[in-house]
Amino acid sequence: MINEIVKVHDKFSVEIKMGYEPRKDRKVNEFSVKTWLFVPSSLDINSNTYKKEDFYNDFNSNIRLITPPYLLRDIALGSHSVFKYLEDAFQNVANHPNPKNEANYEYHIRMFQTILRSSLQREIQHILRNELSDDRQYLIDEYIANVGKIGRRYRDLRRIVNVSTIQKELFDYYLFGDEFMSNMIEQHSHYLHRGLQKIHHSDFENSKEAIIKVVKEEIAYKKSKGYLVVEEKPNDRNRWFVHRQGAFKKYFEGQLLLNSRKKKEGVLAMQILYSLAAGLAMIFGASLTFLFQKSLGTFTMPLFAALVIIYMLKDRIKDLSRLYLVGKINKRFFDHKTVIRVKGDEKIGWCKESFDFVHEESVPLRVMKHRNRSRIIDVESRGVGEKIIFYRKLLRLDQKALVNSYGDYNITGVVDIIRFNVSRLIQKMDNPEIPLYYLQDEEFEKIYGEKVYFVNMVFRFKLDDETSYRRYRIIFNRKGIKKVEKV
Repeated sequence: MINEIVKVHDKFSVEIKMGYEPRKDRKVNEFSVKTWLFVPSSLDINSNTYKKEDFYNDFNSNIRLITPPYLLRDIALGSHSVFKYLEDAFQNVANHPNPKNEANYEYHIRMFQTILRSSLQREIQHILRNELSDDRQYLIDEYIANVGKIGRRYRDLRRIVNVSTIQKELFDYYLFGDEFMSNMIEQHSHYLHRGLQKIHHSDFENSKEAIIKVVKEEIAYKKSKGYLVVEEKPNDRNRWFVHRQGAFKKYFEGQLLLNSRKKKEGVLAMQILYSLAAGLAMIFGASLTFLFQKSLGTFTMPLFAALVIIYMLKDRIKDLSRLYLVGKINKRFFDHKTVIRVKGDEKIGWCKESFDFVHEESVPLRVMKHRNRSRIIDVESRGVGEKIIFYRKLLRLDQKALVNSYGDYNITGVVDIIRFNVSRLIQKMDNPEIPLYYLQDEEFEKIYGEKVYFVNMVFRFKLDDETSYRRYRIIFNRKGIKKVEKV
């Protein structure tokens, strides 16, 4: 199964998150994703102005494991909770502080924080999407109770590792987790507070005091431990808070990042084709040389001139043959092949990708049908034409190796997080605001209208015999991305 989430990441970047969940009844799963990007011709993006290197710099990809799914209540109360793994790891490192136990201790802290963050996100989304008020109120109360229990259970573990056998560097991992957890509880409680206020106002009135109490308790706790908190006036402490949060996020979520080794595909085949092109040119040159030697004799001026011309033709034939053969083989090979490995350097699969500009005639009719679904908005693009970028990705996963990679946790698949930066696409754009005039009381008033551009993305997902299509539209101008729409 392939799941996708496409959203605005920052002012000039779109985040495309692809989740690949292999089927358990198959040893090897192969996922295919083909993407067509329809770019307005007015942006002057083509094979001459936008090279492969530019695309891969803008289309940055990171592959990591899907966070193991846990309910918030199971983390807080479950007998098989992640706290069981944490406590065992803490006891082992406190009693036997060897390199293996130390690495295991750090590993479980990082996994706990990553799992908790994902669980908090899902819980907040579930509460806000719930349609029944009684259910929402129950879920809000459960959220408040569960985050309190989780905070207390994690902080109770401090007594296990706050011992003489644990060095300060090891104890710092626990403290980092404590600070990050407190910030997460505060942040997600704020998301819940804001979401209820915006969507479910009656529930907001009933629960706002309890939610604010959770936030106040976390702020008070952080102050008591000397952790940074957000302050009212912008200052260096807020800057350090943002920096520290970013560093923690990368550190904890990095536990699920997969090792990857990227290499260019088809290098050997390319060299063989280069040799073949050189051989064809040599056959042509040698044949003509023998022919002219026989007719013009040896060491004559006409033969000398003929040899110069033959050399010139041989060189051109060599280059033309290379272009022709390389063009043919590029359709069969991908640009890169990335071997995917987990901890311990165990291979769990590979990923191949390629990029090219294509003509509209080569785009499948089904894709063009999805591209043309919204006719009114795309009139301008069809009037001046579009450049079409074709990006394809093939991912293969070994189901058994994936399951065995993180034995304590239920790993369901991998996720490919792509950040598509559109900065190169804005260089030829018009001004973001266009003057407009409207008539009011027999006088013309001047206002400004926003000038925007559209890049349409059509995805084709394929796993075995199942094929599905999605279309998204990026709306942006010189000031940045306005929104991403699923069409």
